[in-house]
Amino acid sequence: MSESITFPSNGGNCTGYLALPEKGNGAAVIVIQEWWGLVGHIKDVVERFAAAGFVALAPDLYHGEVTTEPDEARKLLMELQMKQAGQDIAGAAAYLKSRSDVTGGVGAIGFCMGGALAIWSATISDEISASVGFYPGGSWERMSPDWESFSGKSAQFHCAESDGTSAAINIQEAISGINGAMGRADAYDYPGTKHAFFNDDRPEVFDSAAAELAWGRTVLFFNDQLIN
Repeated sequence: MSESITFPSNGGNCTGYLALPEKGNGAAVIVIQEWWGLVGHIKDVVERFAAAGFVALAPDLYHGEVTTEPDEARKLLMELQMKQAGQDIAGAAAYLKSRSDVTGGVGAIGFCMGGALAIWSATISDEISASVGFYPGGSWERMSPDWESFSGKSAQFHCAESDGTSAAINIQEAISGINGAMGRADAYDYPGTKHAFFNDDRPEVFDSAAAELAWGRTVLFFNDQLIN
């Protein structure tokens, strides 16, 4: 079952897309959008997590705006207020934890822009104990993550070759910070892949073999980290 919902976010509200597993309960996963917004691909990922046994929720960080144009997506990303985005993600985590059908921990996963936000989310919400970042790009400057908050938490990175693999400076900075905080950080490289290789709505970059491998690793990771 899937539906659009509204949940509390720091005194206000945020909308999102929620899907429930067939068994009716499970651990929870927050799915964080690419720079296009809460588009069909992200909703499909939410539904895939539900099919895998998780309660899954994608918060709408652009609050209704979506695009298919790169220039417009770049503009939406630059206009995104990190404080509000953090509050919306933390609000999603608190909302999920309050649901009676969430019977395990809460994790976060994101792609591109959302990949960085997913990793960051574990530093701003006590509820989020495991995070997965698919090809998180750019620097951490706008987020200023406190890596020490990763103590006792885990992260997983899936890195495209075109982005510089896990050797990229931003990935190495995160891994160093997480491991230094006595957290756990694992990174996987996918040879021959382009940025956004998981997005099957973009045939020019989609890599089915890499996407399948990364998906399997992600589900195993969340099963290991979130199920009590």
